[in-house]
Amino acid sequence: MPDLFQYTWIVWIVITVACVVMELITLHLLFLMVAAGSLIGGLGTRLLGADWWVQVLSAAVLSGLLVFLIRPLLWRVLVKGRDVHLTNVDALSGMGARATVAFVDGAGFAKLANGETWTARLDDAHESVTVPPGARLSVVAIDGATAVVAPAPHPITAPDSTKG
Repeated sequence: MPDLFQYTWIVWIVITVACVVMELITLHLLFLMVAAGSLIGGLGTRLLGADWWVQVLSAAVLSGLLVFLIRPLLWRVLVKGRDVHLTNVDALSGMGARATVAFVDGAGFAKLANGETWTARLDDAHESVTVPPGARLSVVAIDGATAVVAPAPHPITAPDSTKG
């Protein structure tokens, strides 16, 4: 009967490949650290002729060190300086809009500055405000498929210096 522990190198290769595949799916550097720990700690000690329990222990310790010490440093370097760009619904908050119809009971339709027409309702602080068609609005939030809007403040115009 063959000694099954002589094939532990195959196990370390499989664990490493599986972790690399998982890293490619998640892109959080976690599985990459575990893959490195398995490859260096597990397979490395196997090639040095260590027992199976030493291989497992060294792979676990090295993976833990990489996850808790190296990963945060790498993550900071990779994410540092990255501009935060709001997308989808998050980008709509604060956007200007125009009422397309008169609001009845605080509800109506608004055409946003990006060209989309949304079902809209006035926010709680402005529920009793009358909104005629064409009125300027500002998107406060998005609630499901409804834009929560508030009347936009009128732009401040600079005083005319030509008049005396």
